[in-house]
Amino acid sequence: MRLLLPFLACFAAAVATSAAPDNVSDATVTAAINPSTLSDFGFFDGSAAKPSDRLIPYELRTPLFSDYATKQRFMYLPAGASVTAGKDGRLIFPVGTALIKSFGYAAASGGLDIIETRVLLHKASGWVALPYVWRADGSNADLRIGGTRVPVTFEHAGTTSSINYGVPNKNQCKQCHLVANDIMPIGPVWQNLEFPRKGDRQRLSKMVPSLTRLQPFARWDASDEGTLDNKAKQYLKVNCGHCHAPQGSASNSGLFLDGSARSPVALGIGKRPVAAGRASGDLDFIIAPGRPDQSILVARMESTDPGVAMPELGRSTVHKEGVGLLRDWIAAMPQESH
Repeated sequence: MRLLLPFLACFAAAVATSAAPDNVSDATVTAAINPSTLSDFGFFDGSAAKPSDRLIPYELRTPLFSDYATKQRFMYLPAGASVTAGKDGRLIFPVGTALIKSFGYAAASGGLDIIETRVLLHKASGWVALPYVWRADGSNADLRIGGTRVPVTFEHAGTTSSINYGVPNKNQCKQCHLVANDIMPIGPVWQNLEFPRKGDRQRLSKMVPSLTRLQPFARWDASDEGTLDNKAKQYLKVNCGHCHAPQGSASNSGLFLDGSARSPVALGIGKRPVAAGRASGDLDFIIAPGRPDQSILVARMESTDPGVAMPELGRSTVHKEGVGLLRDWIAAMPQESH
């Protein structure tokens, strides 16, 4: 049986009261050779339930969808190091930083069944992305450069689903994290970050005082935050914008969902696909205003066919709630007259 962890609701307290000693190995984080087991880093003391007290837990207001998996996220900063930030709020981390993300599903006991932990390591040569898969007894996690598939059964909204959960291989990690030929972090943008442990937000904002002037992004699923347009665009930015960006792997599509679009067409509204084919079906536009059923964006996000589905990686199920948000957004757009 895999390792059981508390849910995020009580996770901050668990970190504060039962964190492991500081056994993180800075030399291992920056080493040219990557360790075969996760324990070599010292991020956890014997199990993922005991993170080092040097790890900073964080959450995302709008997270990337990954087959309804629950994620535990941490930052590790080397002693004495500071972060900086770009004008857009994206955090810039020093060499020696590690970003750590564990994926799991609810277990019958009420805990979390951890499957994998991905690490993003900032070495002198640049960022390196590595997937580690936890052993059945939860004692350690092993490096899987080639990725793997893990059978998983989970419940969501009263429905039980069984999937072959995909742990990405090293090249697939690159596909999403590649920006202008360099691997870069995706998630840590200040306006999208929350810190469950008291004092962590203040600690980081003291390093970059200008961050305090940035207003939080609306949560994609919050009824009392932001407009429908705000939430839909934020959802697309988080789930699609890392590839659909001027320097992303899908830049040749001309569809920019990272917030850089300066025209409705660049956002997909009334835009024809660059390459017509099976993935586009018999539909004409990425987004057909007022007509979600005629929008390629919706059709591809509702598909699980590997040759059609978008995003291409990280899911084998449909995010019904996320697609529902996009359907509402498109339906609210004024239809173009023809």
